[in-house]
Amino acid sequence: MNQLALLVAATLSAGTPLALAGLGLLLNERAGVLNLGSEGIMLVAAVAGFGTALLTGNEWAAFAAGALAGAALSAVFGWLVIWLNTNQYATGLAISLFGSGFSAFVGIDLVGKQLVETPAPSVPLLRDLPFLGEALFKQHPMVYLVMTLAGAAAWFLYRTRAGLVLRAVGESPASAHALGYPVRRIRLAAVLAGGALCGVAGAYLSVVYTPLWVEGMVAGRGWIALALTVFATWRPARLLLGAYLFGGVTMLQLFLQAQGVQVAPQFMTMLPYVATVVVLVLISSNPLWIRLNMPASLGKPFFPGA
Repeated sequence: MNQLALLVAATLSAGTPLALAGLGLLLNERAGVLNLGSEGIMLVAAVAGFGTALLTGNEWAAFAAGALAGAALSAVFGWLVIWLNTNQYATGLAISLFGSGFSAFVGIDLVGKQLVETPAPSVPLLRDLPFLGEALFKQHPMVYLVMTLAGAAAWFLYRTRAGLVLRAVGESPASAHALGYPVRRIRLAAVLAGGALCGVAGAYLSVVYTPLWVEGMVAGRGWIALALTVFATWRPARLLLGAYLFGGVTMLQLFLQAQGVQVAPQFMTMLPYVATVVVLVLISSNPLWIRLNMPASLGKPFFPGA
């Protein structure tokens, strides 16, 4: 039971950056913008967050630095695709490649350095509960914050006027523009918010989850977060569950090793990406299901004068 509790705890920790990035990308896509640059954004934010934590010793300042770095790179992406109407797919890939190279260049001097380890935070009283205390109540505050953010995102999208307008922009920007809504500014706001969340996810990886800086340390999580938005049918609660599912698959290797199961580590490492491909194949096999759930204008440019 103790090993199972540790697996649950590790699953929550591993799923947190996926959930953060996924929520950010979900906001982008609900506004009709597809950002394939999440991997590069997370890498730039990871090196910014790690450098800030190393300099200040404050992890919340590191999260703020990661959010700012993510929002800044997303602002460049937003300017290109929203105002200059560049191709969203090509621009997102360019941002991802840029972020990968830029983070490697900036982080050269940070390789090999580590942050001062701090005791794992926990919830008083609840941490002493059998099984549940070890599994649920000895987590970093960001784990609980992302759960709150998922609930807040669901409330915002489906219970507020601003959320309705955001979804309307993603479904039919021309109709929203005809009603007097500033479609471009709404899309840019969604892109900035999404980039900030991706940035916090990147900072969490380098400051809390690892905590160190290594070139390419995001290791495909930005792409998994993109797949999660489709897996979750663009709904925050389902995205949170999907993030923990993928986090559990990631941690399965350590659990099986603890149980004495001999499995090639290379096979276990590739499991999250295999699961991603399988999910996308299953989803793509039903085009009607995609049309019913996907924002109608996702990935399509908007020309106000047209």
